[in-house]
Amino acid sequence: MFLYALSFSYAYLTLGTGLGALILFAAVQITMILINILTGSRLSKGEWTGVIFAFSGFVYLVYPTLTTPSLSGFLLMSLSGIAWGLYSANGKLSKRPLEDTLGNFMRTIPALLVLLLITFDFLQLTSIGVVLAIASGVLASGLGYAIWYSVLPSLKGTAPAVLQLLVPVLAALGGIIFVGESLSLHLVVSAAFIIGGVLTVLYAKKHVAHAS
Repeated sequence: MFLYALSFSYAYLTLGTGLGALILFAAVQITMILINILTGSRLSKGEWTGVIFAFSGFVYLVYPTLTTPSLSGFLLMSLSGIAWGLYSANGKLSKRPLEDTLGNFMRTIPALLVLLLITFDFLQLTSIGVVLAIASGVLASGLGYAIWYSVLPSLKGTAPAVLQLLVPVLAALGGIIFVGESLSLHLVVSAAFIIGGVLTVLYAKKHVAHAS
């Protein structure tokens, strides 16, 4: 968790939002699919089709914002994606998501204190910044990670990896509903590919389970 958050934060100092998301999600997908293969799972043709469709939709979604990445940003974001893939794979074993997530956060404190000492001279803290950071960590991240750990044990194969591609679609829909952003054809097409790919993966998993 600490490695994911640290690499993610520093990578975005040199990467654009869309490009950073593309590298991150690609690394997550590759990591989780490789873990499945190495642990004896094999992807069916339907699953591969769904993964390709969903990821193609995601690439199309972020394509207008893509630029040439810096090497450091690329490596850091790739490392972040690998760390999150491993973190998610570990979550499949969770039986107490809230307790496990709390324990994971607690175990990052020693490393966080070391990072704080190293970067202390460069810190520029404001009261509103501290409040927003705490809210982001406790509410958005903490609650989100706990929910993620609670559903992971019931997800099999490539489902956890491909389902994460719904995040940018949900974020875009949130912008339309709550911020008044416009609904574009670009978003509709990319969302259709992503959702279609996700449904294809889920259907393929269900079909394989019934067949066996």
